[in-house]
Amino acid sequence: MTVISKASAFPKSVQPGIPALGPKPRGWHRGPLSDHLFEQQQPVHMRDDAEYRLVTVKRSRGGVVARETLKGREISVKSQFLLHPGDFLISKRQIVHGACGIVPPELEGSIASGEYAILRSKPTVDLTFFNYLAHSIYFQQTCFHSSIGVHVEKMIFKLDRWLSWDFDLPPICEQRKIAEILSTWDRAIAAQERLIANARMQRKALMQALLTGKNRLPRFKGEWKTKRLCDCILKIGSGITPRGGEASYKPSGIPLIRSQNVGWGRLLLDNVSFIDPEQHDLMSSTKLQSGDVLLNITGASIGRAAVYSGEHGAANVNQHVCIIRTKDFLDPGFLLAFLLSEFGQKQIDQFQAGGNRQGLNFEQVGSFRLPLPSLEEQRLIAEIFSIEEDQIAALQIASEKLTREKSALMQQLLTGKRRVSVRDSAALPENLRPVHAKD
Repeated sequence: MTVISKASAFPKSVQPGIPALGPKPRGWHRGPLSDHLFEQQQPVHMRDDAEYRLVTVKRSRGGVVARETLKGREISVKSQFLLHPGDFLISKRQIVHGACGIVPPELEGSIASGEYAILRSKPTVDLTFFNYLAHSIYFQQTCFHSSIGVHVEKMIFKLDRWLSWDFDLPPICEQRKIAEILSTWDRAIAAQERLIANARMQRKALMQALLTGKNRLPRFKGEWKTKRLCDCILKIGSGITPRGGEASYKPSGIPLIRSQNVGWGRLLLDNVSFIDPEQHDLMSSTKLQSGDVLLNITGASIGRAAVYSGEHGAANVNQHVCIIRTKDFLDPGFLLAFLLSEFGQKQIDQFQAGGNRQGLNFEQVGSFRLPLPSLEEQRLIAEIFSIEEDQIAALQIASEKLTREKSALMQQLLTGKRRVSVRDSAALPENLRPVHAKD
């Protein structure tokens, strides 16, 4: 059994628990993975002047991607192995985080060191199906329990141990049909993501033109004035760590908005924490008002911003979120559009050493320079920005819905709880042909 320190706990990609199979689906084969997979290592005889492309595997089953191209003399680990399209690659040091995937055709001829397990399939398993199987809870748990170490970041994968785990696999024809179904969903999700990317590009170009005065709205002609943000605000500040830290969070009460709750132009309150009214009163200087602009000033999400509408009643923020309360000549929606624009993000970046976003202080935020049209023009620009954001949000909601539906369907198909007939059409996303399936 895997031993792991309490401090490191389970990685996010693994649901805690001992791997356990349920009842074997009718017609499926139960047996060790070694019945279906084998390791294939084709050593590369490296030459100093030859160039070699190295790969890496992203965590959370993000796929196999190119890492860098180096000459043989520049590669310190000389024991390298050739990769072929369709190989299933496992990072022995990162598999506890879900680092595995199929080598795509464009990476043919790439190489990987002995830090990776290179697997090929016997005729009993389709590797495209197996790549989807890597998303199952049971698969993830077997990888974790086939790794040894006392800290999650230093665990080493033992391939022989993993290949000894029993798995339930459907007949090869059913595997291919399941892979076809899930691939159809992936294409639908990818198409939705392209729509979102295009909408963002269009929004970026439009707002860049409007926020710099390059393109003026009809009937507005006056010159813009450039001001420092500190001259346009009534208040700037951030919250504090609640007394007792996370132990003070309540299941209900006053919402405490943290950095993870401030999205790109909107608040994400599905997983908001709560504090009691007493704690809220202790943080009286950061009680939110309708129209307050919230800006993340620390962490990976620095630069994300949203406006608090007041619809949730009383609320507060912690120390990672900056409150900007504007004077009456600066529209909060216009300030939000500015902060999230390329122009605003560049001003945020200028205070980050080496382009690695670390944090902002109030003096830096106050030094932002923004061009200001009349209040009426600000409000129209803010309205256009809001419409664009709503359209992108609707596309994102649709994408998230597709992803959830695909995830639920995948878990059913991979465990045999939902069966498909190879004679039937694939189970397609909404607006495409439905599956004729046996539930």
